[in-house]
Amino acid sequence: MNIKTLVFSAALLAALSGVAAAAENVLTMSTTTSTQASGLLDVLLPAFKDDTGIAVKVIAKGTGAALRDGMDGNVDIIFVHAKAREDKFVAEGYGTARYAVMHNDFVVIGPRNDPAGVAEAADVYAGLQSIASAKAEFISRGDDSGTHTKEQFLWEKSGVQVVANKKEIIKKGEKVAVQFIEPANSADWYRSIGQGMGKTLTYADEKGAYTMTDRGTYIKYKYGKTPPIELEIVSEGSAALANPYGIIPVNPKKFDHVKYDLAESFAQWLTSERGQKLIDSYRLLDHQLFYPDALPQ
Repeated sequence: MNIKTLVFSAALLAALSGVAAAAENVLTMSTTTSTQASGLLDVLLPAFKDDTGIAVKVIAKGTGAALRDGMDGNVDIIFVHAKAREDKFVAEGYGTARYAVMHNDFVVIGPRNDPAGVAEAADVYAGLQSIASAKAEFISRGDDSGTHTKEQFLWEKSGVQVVANKKEIIKKGEKVAVQFIEPANSADWYRSIGQGMGKTLTYADEKGAYTMTDRGTYIKYKYGKTPPIELEIVSEGSAALANPYGIIPVNPKKFDHVKYDLAESFAQWLTSERGQKLIDSYRLLDHQLFYPDALPQ
C-alpha cells in the first residue's frame, strides 16, 4: 500500500468517525403538528443545539401517532398535549417521566355571523349543545391528535348524545381501526376529516363552519398568514379548554437503543430557566402563544 493510499484511508476513516459521532449526537423527537406549526421549535431547537451540541430531528404528527412512536420505540422522546394519555404512557412503562413544559388553551371558532349562537352560550359545553341543536356544520380533525382527544372529551361531557364509531387510520403504512367518540345522528353536519390542525382550519374556513383549535395555531392562521382565515373565536375561557404540553423521554428499559441521555438532557433544558424564558418570550405578531409551566410562579 503506497503513501497516497494510506493518507486517503486515514482521511476516510476520520471522516466516517466524524459522521458517526455527529449521528450519535442527534435526538429524534415525535411531536404534535400544532407545536411545529406555531414556529416555537424554530426558536427552541437552535438554542438547545448552541447550548449542548445536540441536534433534534423532528417528526410532526398528531399526539396519538406521536405516542405510538414512543410505544414502538421509534423515537427517543415525545412532546405532546394530551395529559391523561401521557400519564398512561408513563404508567405503562413506555416513558420515564412526564415533564410539564407549557400551556395555552383551546378555542372554538366559527363564522362571524355565528349561526348557532355559540358566543352567547354560558360555556363551551353549552356552545357545543347549540351547534348540535342547530345542526351547524362542524369540522373535526378526526386524526387521534391531542386536539381531537380534547374535542371528543368535550362532546362526551356536553350532554349531547354521542356514539363510538370505529375509524381507520394509517400506522406504519397499514390501516388500523381506532374508536372515536362523535355526536350521534350527526352525519349531515359533523365532518371528521383526518387532517392536521392547519388543513382543518383551512377547510373549516372554506366551508364557513365551526371547529376547535389550539390558540397558538389559530393565531398563526388568523394573524400570520396571507390571506388570513376569516373564522372568529366564539367560545374561550372555560377551564375545560386548558391545553397543557408535556415532554417524555422514552424508557431505555423497554428500548435499549433509545438515546436516553440526550432525551433527558433536552427535557431538563426545556424545563430550565433558559428554555422556559424562551417559551415565555416567544411571540407571533405581538401575540403570546405559550405560557411556561416549569418557571417558579
